[in-house]
Amino acid sequence: MIASVQETFRSAPLAYDGSGIDGGLYTTVTGWARDAPHWFDRVVEVWTDVGLVVFAFFMLYGWWRARVAGPVVMARVLATPLIVVAAYLVNLVLKSLVAEVRPCQQLSGSLPLEACPPPGDWSFPSNHSVIAFAAATGLWFAWRALGWACGVAALLMAASRVWVGAHYPHDVLAGALVGILVAVPLALLAGRAAPWVERARGGPFGPFLGAGPAMAGELR
Repeated sequence: MIASVQETFRSAPLAYDGSGIDGGLYTTVTGWARDAPHWFDRVVEVWTDVGLVVFAFFMLYGWWRARVAGPVVMARVLATPLIVVAAYLVNLVLKSLVAEVRPCQQLSGSLPLEACPPPGDWSFPSNHSVIAFAAATGLWFAWRALGWACGVAALLMAASRVWVGAHYPHDVLAGALVGILVAVPLALLAGRAAPWVERARGGPFGPFLGAGPAMAGELR
């Protein structure tokens, strides 16, 4: 009986093939990438490799500006890194459940700009997109202008993941959706920590948290 169960697992599909959803669009986009100027592809490769650091700077800048804002703004800015971590953990679960093979492994003749990840490094949803859109959503609830700027960067990050051949388009769309859906309720909930921020501004954390409530305004 044990042998038959083992044989069943060996014969069963080990991962999901997402090429039937938008594999054609993936091939088209990666074809554009191969035909694009080398300098442009290089810029996209650098962005997709190190661009997530930019979102860390967005959050750091949000904290710096929130020091002269109301306690709700500061509470949501401080919560944004935690929101990003929560979205990332949710995405890891989804990745393991779906287990979608990377397009560069699934599609014959695929020539991505980025080195193809090893087997078992699943494609759906895109971690980069989840992180980028979770950060943008969290910051949008704190400071609209910064959230929109971060949102543009998130769109560029998602697009770059398809351009370099790391993901199908539906991977990055799903990643954006996961990031937003996780971030919205958590960002709203984070506003309830405003009384703690207000009290903490009068204590030893004052230099870190910035202005007291009488001085604070709102960021737009």
